[in-house]
Order: sequence, then C-alpha cells, then structure tokens
Amino acid sequence: MVYNLVYYGNKTLREKAEEVSQIDQETLSLIDTMFNIMYSARGIGLAAPQVDIPKRIFVLDIEMYGGPRMALINPRITTNSSETESYDEGCLSLPDITGEIYRPSQISLTALSPDEREVQLEAEGLLARVIQHELDHLNGILFIDHLEDYQRKELTGKLKKIKKLNRSG
Repeated sequence: MVYNLVYYGNKTLREKAEEVSQIDQETLSLIDTMFNIMYSARGIGLAAPQVDIPKRIFVLDIEMYGGPRMALINPRITTNSSETESYDEGCLSLPDITGEIYRPSQISLTALSPDEREVQLEAEGLLARVIQHELDHLNGILFIDHLEDYQRKELTGKLKKIKKLNRSG
C-alpha cells in the first residue's frame, strides 16, 4: 500500500478514527511509513488520518528538542491540567499556516506501543503539545478549529489553495 500525506479538505481529516483492534504486520508497516513521511516533510508528529488512514495511531519524534521518539496506538488522555500554555502550532496537512493555540500544559495518557504493551505517560511542554495536536487529528479536529472565528476567516484564501493540493499528484 502506498501512503501519501493528505491536506486540508480531505474527508479523512474530519472523521473520528477507528480503534486499532489488532496490531499486525500491516499496522507496523504503516507506522514505519508514517515515520518516513513525517521525516521527509520535516514534521515532529503525524497521525494516521494525515495519510488517509482512519485509524487511532500517531507517531512523533521530538528527540532534537530533548524529547522522545514514539508511536502510540489507541491513545487516550486520562487527565489534563487546568493550566494552559500557548504555542504557535503548525501542521503538515496545513502547510504554511500557523496559529497561537492554547492547550493544557500537562497531560496523562494511556496507549498501546507497537509491541502491544500498555503505555502510561505523564507529559508536559512540547511532548504534551504534540500528543494533544495528534490526538485531535484522531478525533477529526484540526488546530485551526481552536482559532477564533475571525482568525479562521482570515485563512480562507490559503485554505482554498491547500485543498487543491489533494488533487495534485
């Protein structure tokens, strides 16, 4: 199977992704491919819906920022802090668009690792931010959905251009 990055306007980006019921070789191959696509696009996180696969999987690599490299399957936030932090977020599926987004500064998460072990994680800073951004993708939410209405309206022209990227190639 050939996977490609999809962009704003692709219907999979707006669907709630399905739980992964079995971690098989196809799932492991998808994870490897997602890492490769993320690296070639110079990203730090990528969710399966961004490669047109509606499954609850995402990968991230923030080693260059002192954080981990990991793939998480069926992730679920169990707690988040009431304290929030803002950060100028971007997204591989929304090239050349950024926006200041407020998110909880600390979270707790449970998920499965590719080797089928349960992962329990406490995260803060950039790791918490990337996890929440990618988890939003699994729920059909894009970072621009967190912007004020007037900010989204200002992006209309750029978003129309990005939609056309889905038809090329």
